[in-house]
Amino acid sequence: MIDTVIRPRLSAMEAAWVIARRDFVAVLFSRAFLFFLLGPLFPVIVGGLAGSIGGEVQREAVSYEVGVAMSAEDTARMVAAGERLAPQLPFALPRLTPVPQAAADPVFDARAFMEARQGNYAAILTGTPQFPKLVGTEGQIARWQGPVGLIAGHTLAAEPAAFPAVSADLVATSAADERTTRIQTAQIAQMLLFLLTMLLAGMVLSNLVEEKANKIIEILAAAIPMDAVFLGKLFAMLAVSFVGIAVWGTAGFVLFGGAGEVITRVTGFDIANLPAPAVGWPLFVLLGILYFAMAYLLLGALFLTIGSMASSVREVQTLSMPVTMLQLMVFFLAAYTINQPGSGMEMAAIAFPLSSPFAMLARAAMEPQLWTHALALGWQALAVVGIVKAGSLLFRKRVMKSGGAGREKRAKGLRTPA
Repeated sequence: MIDTVIRPRLSAMEAAWVIARRDFVAVLFSRAFLFFLLGPLFPVIVGGLAGSIGGEVQREAVSYEVGVAMSAEDTARMVAAGERLAPQLPFALPRLTPVPQAAADPVFDARAFMEARQGNYAAILTGTPQFPKLVGTEGQIARWQGPVGLIAGHTLAAEPAAFPAVSADLVATSAADERTTRIQTAQIAQMLLFLLTMLLAGMVLSNLVEEKANKIIEILAAAIPMDAVFLGKLFAMLAVSFVGIAVWGTAGFVLFGGAGEVITRVTGFDIANLPAPAVGWPLFVLLGILYFAMAYLLLGALFLTIGSMASSVREVQTLSMPVTMLQLMVFFLAAYTINQPGSGMEMAAIAFPLSSPFAMLARAAMEPQLWTHALALGWQALAVVGIVKAGSLLFRKRVMKSGGAGREKRAKGLRTPA
C-alpha cells in the first residue's frame, strides 16, 4: 500500500532564504553580471575625459583680460597698479594688458574695435585714471566696473605700494567653516547614494520579468507565499549589489592609489581632504551602508511591484518611468533640505520613505545625534515590509487571479508521493 507523505510547508523566512540563495547564485555566476560590472567603467572614462576637455576649453574660452587703451604713461601706471593689487585680491581682479593697436593708432576707436570682435579682451579701458571708461558688453562691464575702479583709485594714491601689514591669529576651525565643509561631505554622500541606488535597482526589474515570461513565478507563487518570493528576490539583488560595490570600490581604491595625483589635478577634487562628517568616518560609512540597503530595498520593492504587474519589457519601461522620476524628485527634495536642519521641509523629507535615506545620510554628515538614525532605519524597514505586502497582494489579486484558496489548490500539485 502506497502512503502519501505531505512535506511540511516552509515558513515565510525559510522560503525567502531559499529564493534569495537561488537568485544570488544564478545572477552572480552569469556572464551578464560580468558585463554589468564593466558597464559603469565606460561612462566614468567618457565623463572624466569630457570633463577635463570641457574644463580646458572653458578656461581658454573665458577671458579675464581687460585691454588698456590710454596714453602710454597712464597705461603703464594702471598695469603696474593692477600687478601690485593682484596678490592681495587673487581671482577678483582682471589682468590689465596694453592694447597694441591703441599704441600704434593715435585715433584708436575702442567701440569699433570691440564691435569688430578683434582680440580676446573682456572689455577695453579708455580715458584716464581720474576718469576711466570701460567699453564692452553689459555683462562684462557689470563684472569689471568695480575692480577697475579699485585699480584706478590705487593708481592715484599718494603711496600706492604701501599696504598695511595684517597680523594673523589662527584657529583650528569655526562653526561656519565646519558647517560649510560638512555640507560638501553631505552632498557628495547623497549623490553617491542616489547614483548607486538608481544604477543597481534596475536588476530587480529584469530578473522578475524574465521569470514571468518563463512562467517560473507562477510555480513559485503556488508553492510559497508571494511576499516571501518578493523578499527573497529583494535581498538576493541587494547582496549582488554589495558584490558589485565591493568590486568597484576595490578598483577605485587601486586607481586612486596609483593615479590619485593625476585624477586630483584633472578633476580639481582631492578625496583625501574630504571634510569629516559629524558622526565620524567609521559610523558614517556604516550608516551609509545601512541607508543604501534601505534605499535599495524601498526602490526595489516598488520595481518588483511594477515588474509583477507588467507583461512585457516595454510595459515595464513605461511603468517604471514615473517611479524613476519620483525618485529623482525626492532626491532633489533631500538635497534641498541640507541647509535647513530641523525645518518642516527636512522633516517631510525624513518622513517620506523614498527620500528618508538621503535626508538622514546628510543629517549624519551635519549632526552628531545617533538616536534619530535608529528611528529612521526602523521606519524605513516598516515601509519596505508594507510595500512588499502591498505588491504581493496586488500580484495575487490581479495577476494570479486568485486568493489564498486558489494558492492552496495549486499547492496540492506540489505534494509528492513517497
